Amino acid sequence: MDKIFKYGADMLTVSKALAISRGTIKGILSEETRESVRKSSAIVDKIALSDKAVYGINTGFGPLCTEMISAEDTKKLQENILKSHAVGIGEPVAEEISKLMLVLKIQALAQGYSGIQEATLDRMIWHLENDIIPVVPKQGSVGASGDLAPLSHLFLPLIGLGKVHHEGEIKETGTLLNAHGLNPVALGAKEGLALINGTQFIAAHAVKVIERFHNLLATADLTAAMMLEGLLGSAKPFEQKLHLLRPYKGNQHVAAHIRSLLADSQIVVSHANCSRVQDPYSLRCIPQVHGASRNAWLHLKEMLEIEINAVTDNPVIFSEDFTVSGGNFHGQPMAMPLDYACLAASEIGNISDRRIYLSLEGTTPGVPKLLMKETGLNSGFMILQYTSAALASENKGLCFPASADSIPTSLGQEDHVSMGSISGRKALQVIENVEKILGIELFCAAQAMDFHAPLKPGKIINAIHEAVRKKVKHLEQDQIMYDIMETTIDMVKSGELLQIAKATAAAENLNYTTEFSTYFEEF
Repeated sequence: MDKIFKYGADMLTVSKALAISRGTIKGILSEETRESVRKSSAIVDKIALSDKAVYGINTGFGPLCTEMISAEDTKKLQENILKSHAVGIGEPVAEEISKLMLVLKIQALAQGYSGIQEATLDRMIWHLENDIIPVVPKQGSVGASGDLAPLSHLFLPLIGLGKVHHEGEIKETGTLLNAHGLNPVALGAKEGLALINGTQFIAAHAVKVIERFHNLLATADLTAAMMLEGLLGSAKPFEQKLHLLRPYKGNQHVAAHIRSLLADSQIVVSHANCSRVQDPYSLRCIPQVHGASRNAWLHLKEMLEIEINAVTDNPVIFSEDFTVSGGNFHGQPMAMPLDYACLAASEIGNISDRRIYLSLEGTTPGVPKLLMKETGLNSGFMILQYTSAALASENKGLCFPASADSIPTSLGQEDHVSMGSISGRKALQVIENVEKILGIELFCAAQAMDFHAPLKPGKIINAIHEAVRKKVKHLEQDQIMYDIMETTIDMVKSGELLQIAKATAAAENLNYTTEFSTYFEEF
């Protein structure tokens, strides 16, 4: 990956946005981009001095769009819009979300259709490079003119107001600007509107959804394969010929993954001729369920790549004689796929909980009920499934699509809103819950596999099992479980399982990629 990214000129991806926010790629403005920005800003200055009404440049905003604003008041108007629209409440979003919002906003404004000043973009980049990151509250956006409230908070520091994250603390912006010998930015015509119209709060959440959901999906295949080994599941449902008859990309990718994970498994060979005709759905239908969620992830990724390279403010400046007041800021194109992704993530948790329950039933030869030999005095792993059930149920409540709702705002001017900010926040909350469910499945699957020793699973699953056992011992009797659960949950959240899988595949010369990996492994 290149170490330099040219805002407004280069194609932004999820991985590049994350890299810029984490400082491993440097974002710059090329001279060509700077010239384009200067031209757009000059056009806005001319319009501001003219008698022709152009929304947001020499008029008021929203329901006040018919109110003409004098040239001398246009700059005051831009500061006022930041102040009046900074109405977010609640805890701040994660600092990384704020960083991503800055990255995405710079990319949108640098394309030269927004009338932003070059100096304003430079100050935004300064905030990123000096790790002085605006504090943005979680609640307050309806995804109408994009994310008005959170973007207002994001850019209050430009005019010396608001608060920022710095060196692990939340500080007043004015104090830090003084310490660096900087004055607030003097906003020009339209700049306030350009800054707060857009979908960068929604899109920043979607970036994190893509990253964390990707790890979740890859990890779910691994924990599912472990459970297949532990519960003596059949390998036949993953046959390539079967999935060619219903050739969804996600299904085929998952089936190929599971085939590679079960390859050379002594456990699979040991029950090849057993009398069991078929497994429960939570084992047999892994490609269909995990694959459907993979397809949802792919859809969100494709939509997001368009969004983070789009111009989403309003009005859009094409020339002095051609400006368009439209609706590119509306959050609906991201709200709906985020709701879809939220449901898709929840389903990974639902089927994982079913596998956890299945592992406790005691119907697998050699695997005792409740995953412990001596029960009665010991409850074994019984209550772990209570937790996974609680998490799965909580997710079901969170799956109601935020984009199905709309409450008119702005005195009816914004009479249909997307609620996409809620879609993004809910999706991340569901993903966090599913990470915990998969951590519980990992704990149970490792315990189930122990009962088949000395038979070995496939090499990748064996490496993961050994990694678990280095941190968590096989349990023979009841003990406090939550510390152990946190350990396996951390293994899921950190991406450790996927790293082990890739490292083992490389070391053992195993093929862990599929013909669909370019769709599902790159973002």
